[in-house]
Amino acid sequence: MPEIAIAITDRENLSDKVFQQIKQAIISGELAQGSKLTEDDLAKQYGVSRGPLREAIRQLESFQLIERVPRAGMRVVTLTTQLMKDLYSVREVLEGMSARQAALHMSQSEISSLFALLDEHEDHISQHHGKQYLQQEGDLDFHFRISQASRNQWLIELLSSKIYQLLKLCRHRSSQTPDRPRQALLEHRRIVEAIANHDAELAEMLMRRHISGAWKIVEPLLLADEQNQNIK
Repeated sequence: MPEIAIAITDRENLSDKVFQQIKQAIISGELAQGSKLTEDDLAKQYGVSRGPLREAIRQLESFQLIERVPRAGMRVVTLTTQLMKDLYSVREVLEGMSARQAALHMSQSEISSLFALLDEHEDHISQHHGKQYLQQEGDLDFHFRISQASRNQWLIELLSSKIYQLLKLCRHRSSQTPDRPRQALLEHRRIVEAIANHDAELAEMLMRRHISGAWKIVEPLLLADEQNQNIK
């Protein structure tokens, strides 16, 4: 029995490792949006057997990073304008609520940690000459931190699963827009200042304005991508 348990754990660990690798390849653009995927190619590329690979694929499908297209097989998701418009509309509401709740519940140590995180982000932006604001996974992500601080399990679940992964894919593109990294950092600081002052109404308003502003940058990028695809 212990040997079986170890074997299952090893397979799960391998599956999760492959999931993380493929997910990062999709978010970074190494695996381009809309590109066709096959189990054979993925198994060779990541050096894994079919069992763990299929589990990783199922997880990627649950996060909507991979989709099955009738008569076309498995492909990397394509971020259409309509898909992301709907997502940003939901995001604005949920993250605004998350910021409001964070202003009511965050401790002083958590707020200090959030300010320190933004200092790290500022260093990263400076190192890349203001051209990149690539937030990392989990606790190193500003928006993830605030969702966790809301203390609301529904908000945490909704913002940390499908929405979070699709947004990372979209933000990888928009974060490289000229001047956006520094502007985003400034907006983040204002949100944290409102949270630090326990001004829930202002925190929600600033977060919603931040998300709305982000969509105004993202939408023309997606429209241009769709136009280029139609030309091809």
